[in-house]
Amino acid sequence: MPDMQQALSTLEQTLQYAFRDRSLLETALTHTSFVKGDGKRQTHNERLEFLGDAVLELCVSEHLYCTHPELQEGAMTRHRARLVCEQALYSAALALGIPKSLRLGNGEELTGGRNKPSIVSDALEAIIG
Repeated sequence: MPDMQQALSTLEQTLQYAFRDRSLLETALTHTSFVKGDGKRQTHNERLEFLGDAVLELCVSEHLYCTHPELQEGAMTRHRARLVCEQALYSAALALGIPKSLRLGNGEELTGGRNKPSIVSDALEAIIG
């Protein structure tokens, strides 16, 4: 699939990160709708999304803790929630061009899945994972 390999290369350049195991990046960009009903046992991004969500929360938490000693726990929690919410992740994913690289099933493709904040932000979390 040459187009997918080019999309992965472009995304790696944008991220300024080369994946040692490029299949992880491909999995991170694969929505469940792409693998359902194809008869093969392929992986999708939900498990990587779970991991990426935890990693992102930890990194943002550490950053807030270290750079804002004046903030109490509640304020740090509110800041973190604002920084890692779906809309913030969606905006970041758009800036990185992630929607162009997504692998979606026909149904999601036809219903505008590349523009759905939940799908696009989940893919970003999966890439982080």
